[in-house]
Amino acid sequence: MKILRSSEYDAIKAEILSRGDLDYKDINVTVEKIVKNVKENGDKAVLGYTAKFDGAELENMEVTKEEIDIAWERTPESLKNALTEAGNSIRTFHEKQKRNSFMDNSLKGKITGQLINPIEKVGIYVPGGKSPYPSTVLMNAIPAKVAGVKELTMITPPGKSGEIMDNILVAAKIAGVDRIFKIGGAQGVAALAYGTETVPKVYKITGPGNIYVALAKKQVYGMVDIDMIAGPSEILIIADDTANPRYIAADLLSQAEHDELASSILVTPSEKLAEAVSKEVDVQLAKLAKKEIAEKSLENYGRIIITKDLDEAIDMANDIATEHLELMVAEPFLYINSIKNAGAIFVGENSPEPLGDYYAGPNHTLPTNGTSKFSSPLSVDDFIKKTSVIYYSKEALRGVKDTVLEISDSEGLTAHSNSIRIRFEEE
Repeated sequence: MKILRSSEYDAIKAEILSRGDLDYKDINVTVEKIVKNVKENGDKAVLGYTAKFDGAELENMEVTKEEIDIAWERTPESLKNALTEAGNSIRTFHEKQKRNSFMDNSLKGKITGQLINPIEKVGIYVPGGKSPYPSTVLMNAIPAKVAGVKELTMITPPGKSGEIMDNILVAAKIAGVDRIFKIGGAQGVAALAYGTETVPKVYKITGPGNIYVALAKKQVYGMVDIDMIAGPSEILIIADDTANPRYIAADLLSQAEHDELASSILVTPSEKLAEAVSKEVDVQLAKLAKKEIAEKSLENYGRIIITKDLDEAIDMANDIATEHLELMVAEPFLYINSIKNAGAIFVGENSPEPLGDYYAGPNHTLPTNGTSKFSSPLSVDDFIKKTSVIYYSKEALRGVKDTVLEISDSEGLTAHSNSIRIRFEEE
């Protein structure tokens, strides 16, 4: 890995945050056509694209109960137990995020409040292909169900024979998904957004996907809500000379193997640690199944930055606002409150990022590409709506009418003012 000085930070930051700045004009045009076709032609368009892009000629898009039961029976008990245990951990964490409605009647004649209701219909997108991610099912479906979503629909691309991987179906059963459809890509997103003869329209779509999925979500936003437009994976590790270079190398590589655009950064005031980690990365890289992807990722966006001290390292971390941030320092809890911008913080040497991917409980759907400066991990809040409640008695309204009229008159909204005055004309 390249070892650089903090004086070179501005150039490094520009490289990292420009990873997603690619020209998607041609892809965007294609996605627009797909979305429009699905909106106008429903199932026919979806089935056509599924045959074209996934190579699957489907008679039925929806996964049957029998298919789910067969997948359950075929799946090893050890994996079912692991997914169930992970699901319980995720559920326990997200239960703590639940909100309650409230009504405030502390002032005479006035009641103000807020109602909390779940979004009724939600669709989740789960990538398919050769590397299916049952953890994505758990992380999207469980908070939705904890929030109280009644109709949870999942879409995922099928294999060429029309099958969905067993571990995806097992995770969906554990998480409580209501309906599953064998569709993916931009056509799947459009089907959820507009509805077809078979696929129900939803009010919100969550879940990751390739650039076609991301651009489709962006295009249907406004017709439905979406969670976020996620970019390539990221990790930034802040470490001092007490950290284990083997652990750091392993954690950097855990992100680098995802994608050639993934970013893996170590920030440390220790030159000795920087050199040791760089050597250890080479050792571990040679043993990886996805060596070529990880190697390209590290070449493009893997960096070790030597800082003056830990304070400078933290300032850099807050400026980059990474998806995953690991604190491998002597007293990590002393620094937690100094981290203002990160999707998730992994504290200490025994809290590696993959623990958060699969088991710990907090959601692994996190803001990327600097967006943790203004956005948050997927949570129960993403699956609820808030509705305000206002009640005033006649006497309470009388007490504030002059104040309200002063403001509405200043805005020149005479109908607004009349709405107040008309209630007191006969007095």
